[in-house]
Order: sequence, then C-alpha cells, then structure tokens
Amino acid sequence: MQATDDRTPDSTVMARLRAALPSLGPSERRVAQVILARPGAVTEWSTAELGLAAETSPATVVRACQTLGFRGFQHLRLEIARAAPVEREATPTAHPLTRIFSDAADAIVIGRDSVDIASIDAAVDALAGARRLVLVGTGFSAPPLQDAAMRFATIGRPVEAPSDVLGQQFAAHSLTAGDVCLTVSYSGANTHTLRACRAAKEGGATVIAVTSFARSPLTQLADISLVTGPLTRAHDIDPFLSRLSHLLVLHTLHSALSARTAHPDVAHMREVVAEALVSDE
Repeated sequence: MQATDDRTPDSTVMARLRAALPSLGPSERRVAQVILARPGAVTEWSTAELGLAAETSPATVVRACQTLGFRGFQHLRLEIARAAPVEREATPTAHPLTRIFSDAADAIVIGRDSVDIASIDAAVDALAGARRLVLVGTGFSAPPLQDAAMRFATIGRPVEAPSDVLGQQFAAHSLTAGDVCLTVSYSGANTHTLRACRAAKEGGATVIAVTSFARSPLTQLADISLVTGPLTRAHDIDPFLSRLSHLLVLHTLHSALSARTAHPDVAHMREVVAEALVSDE
C-alpha cells in the first residue's frame, strides 16, 4: 500500500472503509486501500482514474463504493471532501464570528486561485452572444443562481431562472444552438441538474458550469467549467463556504458582461429600487 496521504480525514468515512476491508473481495479491497492511502487525491479523481490506480475497472469502483454503503463514487468522494481536516484551525476559544469570517476569507482565496481566467472569458463570450439564457440549479445551489438572475436583469440581460425542478427541465429542453444553460452544482453530480444540462446540450445549447470539483459528471458534460475547488471546511449538509466562491464567480460573469454590453437606462433600474422603499411618514 502507498504511504498515507497527509490530508487523511479523521472521520467515520475512513473508519467505515478500514472496518470493511476484511469483507471485501480482492478488487474492491484495492479500491478501498487506494482511497485510504490517498484520500486527498481521490477527491480530485474521476471513477476511471480511481479504477486505474486500483488496477480495476470503473464498474468495480462503483460496486465497491456501493458495498461500502455509498450510492456510488460521487457520493463517497463528496463525503471524503467534507471530512477532510482543517488546514488552519481557529483557536478553540475563538468567537463564532471570528471563525466564520476567517474560514470565508480562506474559501475566497482558494476559489480565486482555482478558477481559470481563460474559462471565465470564454463564459462571458458565450453569455454575451446568447439568444436565451436559462439558469439551472437545485437545493443549496439555487440561491446563488436566483441572485445572479436578478443581477443579469439589472444590465438588461433577459434571463430565465425557474425555481421548480420541472420548470428547469422544460426550459432546458427548449434550448437550441445559440442559447446558453448556466448551472451551479457543488458536487457536479446532482441528478436533476445533470438531466437539465444534458437536455440543453442535446439541443445544441452551450452549457456553462460553476462547480467545486474539476472531475465530475457535470464537468464532463459542460462546454465551459468554472471550478472553484473543494474546500476542507464545510457544514455537514450545506456547503456554504463553496457557495461563497460560486457567488463571486457568478458576480464576476455579471461584471464582465456588464462591461462589454450596452447598459439600459440606469435611472430606470434605480427607480425600481426606490419604489420598493417605504416612504417617510
């Protein structure tokens, strides 16, 4: 077995893998051993890459993950990323405000260093030339998209952002060449998001993905991937730190698009905001 990765998560995920080793067949045991030896690398691998490292097939990788109690490799990889140790732990007595802002600052730096600038420029080109723009995302990825939809509207960019999963499917199926489907997915493996993006792709639309993992079903499907990198500090369920980077990437697209497109009458947009305020009594 290879030397243990220095980012080995101290978690029930690793404990589950170690406990299951004796009961696994030879091929599945090799998969588990590679994960235990190199968890930090595995979070960046595809199913095929893990199979290659374990000298087995992608199908065996998936079967091993399911035997271990996960839905598949994407589920296991997500749990490993969530369980990774903190690289710089705040002091135990630190106030939650201090800890949260410190973690957020680190998350922003990681996101900034991870996103490829050329991919940002390509995404802006696609958005600028799009006839229709449909935003797709569910769960915790939905709020950043709704925020982006409002921002795009302020620069006169018509955008469709259905909140309902079926509404997203309907909109994606109606996209054709010259249109853009912009999606956000932390894992890159959300079933509903993948279905919508696949439909958009099959119709000829350009798919732009904002996600945290460089290798995932979504990045394999997308024409342009804006990857912010997985973070080592996250809530068990809500990847709120990753969502910060996703929000900033979407805001970057908005800002760059605003700089190269004709602005609507800004006074009219400000009037919309002013009319939403309660008048003085």
